[in-house]
Amino acid sequence: MQTPREVAESYWAAECRRDLDAVLSYYHEDAVVYPPAGEPLRGHPEIAPWYADEMRDYPGLEVRIAHEVSNGPEAALEWEAVLIDHDGGRHPFRGVNVVRVRNGKFETVRAYFDPASIG
Repeated sequence: MQTPREVAESYWAAECRRDLDAVLSYYHEDAVVYPPAGEPLRGHPEIAPWYADEMRDYPGLEVRIAHEVSNGPEAALEWEAVLIDHDGGRHPFRGVNVVRVRNGKFETVRAYFDPASIG
């Protein structure tokens, strides 16, 4: 059984490759993502466009887990990331994802970061 951190590390590797299909493979079909702003995203049809927009706007991404607090299938993962725009500009930001996994995939992801800090 994969730990939440192991799932997150694999997921972030896929996101850093900007591989949308691989990113979605880390979510159950009925997963719910709670973005830092806006309504919850339910299932692949709502989650995919959110990632597609980010990947379109920022073709590069680097992520590092800075701290973890785990309890069975749940974890809070503090991360440091850098989004890289089309001109090579680097946009660092930090946040926390609170995740719940089942069978190696996310059931829920609650993302906490300040979207205004990117840019």
